[in-house]
Amino acid sequence: MLAKRKTVLRLRSLSDFDIGNRTLLAEAVPYLALVRAPSVATEGPQEEEFTVATYNVHRWAGLTGGARFEPERATSVIAELGVDVMGLQEVLRPFSSADPLVRIADELQLHVAFVVTRVHRYGELGNAILSRWPITSLLTLDLSFGRLERRSAIATEFRGEKGSVTVVATHLALVDRSRDRQVRLLLEHSRIQGSVVLLGDLNAWRRCKATRALERELPAEHQNLAWPASFPAARPLLALDRIYARGAKVLEIRSHSSPSASRASDHLPVVARISLPQPNS
Repeated sequence: MLAKRKTVLRLRSLSDFDIGNRTLLAEAVPYLALVRAPSVATEGPQEEEFTVATYNVHRWAGLTGGARFEPERATSVIAELGVDVMGLQEVLRPFSSADPLVRIADELQLHVAFVVTRVHRYGELGNAILSRWPITSLLTLDLSFGRLERRSAIATEFRGEKGSVTVVATHLALVDRSRDRQVRLLLEHSRIQGSVVLLGDLNAWRRCKATRALERELPAEHQNLAWPASFPAARPLLALDRIYARGAKVLEIRSHSSPSASRASDHLPVVARISLPQPNS
């Protein structure tokens, strides 16, 4: 039996999320640190088909990483994608400078939610959701097993004229055993049901118990013969970044390669076209 994990759900006043007025809960990670809506009102899913993407932004440090801080490059890539919902991994909200995540959401008029997985010496580090649709509800999940790797997931529900869908964004462990436990927790969670899209940096560098479970429970019946390679961005060889669906269908999936994307992070974004089931279909 999989040991039950405590679901962490923390909502705070939006005033706490302003730049320069950040309250840290470092001893209680993961925690919900940001929920923000655009100035223009939007509606939920209005069509049967929609687009999603997953993108590991590498702490805004570009292809080579290190202490570089170049959020403008990743921002331009996010604008290129133009999808309905996007999951971001390795998002850094710095202590000493303006918040790139808030700026992106404001510039593109997107809803945003951010969950802190750990407190980095330069700021809060975690997973984010950017969406054209308003977020109906959200859930923060602690996926950490052991002390070596802090991991989390954020599950956001969207409701609209064409039904509802839950998008789960995560960054899974490097260790096979931990990754398998994380996948089982996500697949069995009582609030991750119905039409579900699971996306993120799943560290699926080889076939293992976790990937077999995902293929069995969330079959990605897309037209590709193989998963699109997304890492390393300059010369993609590994399909670390994945998009799966249950109660919905992956119609098409591809990595997004552009001059900006090849330099903005060590991962390329992966984009998918999804179809929601219709009541009489």
